[in-house]
Formats: sequence, structure tokens, C-alpha cells
Amino acid sequence: MSAAPPSAPGLQGREAAWDEVARAAATRRAAPVAAELLRQLLCVRVEGAPYAVPVENVREIVRVRSITPIPRTASCVRGVISLRGEMIQVIDLRLRLALPPAAVSKANRIVVVQADDGRVAGVLVDEVREVLRVSESAIGSAAGDAQGIVAALCTNGPEFVSIVDPGRLLEVGSRD
Repeated sequence: MSAAPPSAPGLQGREAAWDEVARAAATRRAAPVAAELLRQLLCVRVEGAPYAVPVENVREIVRVRSITPIPRTASCVRGVISLRGEMIQVIDLRLRLALPPAAVSKANRIVVVQADDGRVAGVLVDEVREVLRVSESAIGSAAGDAQGIVAALCTNGPEFVSIVDPGRLLEVGSRD
């Protein structure tokens, strides 16, 4: 009626087997990551076309709220919003890409982007789609980039995705 002590030969054999299975699984899981570096990109849509921003530059995604217009600013700057007490400039990605303006809908979102130098702004997009995981080798340079903000291209199934440079995206003049 007494239970076998933890050092029983049968128990040690089972523990060793589980250790071996765990090591094998960890090795299989780690192999693809070590072979190729993957980048994560937040994929958004503007005028039906896919654009992406590196996930490490995305601070948060918020629903569209009241945007206070600012006079005498660049035409692509919609205004500012208050986000938990912080004043955030909102750039309309449609206007930044020299596309026609559109009415705001329920699908629109403001993606709060932080450039590598610390600048922060909200970017108004038509919709947020997904997070893409793309290998570095699948990213190519952009030929004629739109308004100087597209840094690279990648594919997502049958379509090309324009990868936006956050630093250049946030560079807006006083009046375009």
C-alpha cells in the first residue's frame, strides 16, 4: 500500500523520456528562427492598397475620435487628439500619399507611431488588417516610392505591401 518513492527506477525512466521529448521539441522549434530572421509588420489599408509599419514603431492603435484641426499646418495633418492627456498630432495617410481625402468610417483607425528618434504622431488609416511575419530575405527595396515614405516592399500572398519608413512618414512640412 505504500507509494513508490520518487527515486523509483520506473519514474526516473519516464522523467528522462519526457526530458528527451522536450529537448527535441525545443530544437525543432528553434531551428527555423535561427535559420532566418523574421520581421513583424502591422499591415493597414489605404484606398484598398496594403501598407505596413514595423511593429516595433507602433505604440498603439485607437479608434478615431474627435480631431481638433490646427490652422496653418501641412495639408496632410488633420489636427490633434488628446490621448490620455497627451496631445498627439494626426497625419492622414491618404493625404500624405497624395490620394483624395475620404470621409471617416467605423473601420478607420489611428495608429500611434513612434519614430526611432522619439517623435510620435497618430496616422489615420482606412483600416488595420493584420500583423505580417516576413523574412528579411523577402523584403526588397522600393523603386519609385510614394511621397518619399515607402522604404521597402514585400509580398503578402498575391499582393505587394509597401513598407513605410516611420521617420519619413512623420516628416511633414509647415504647409504642403
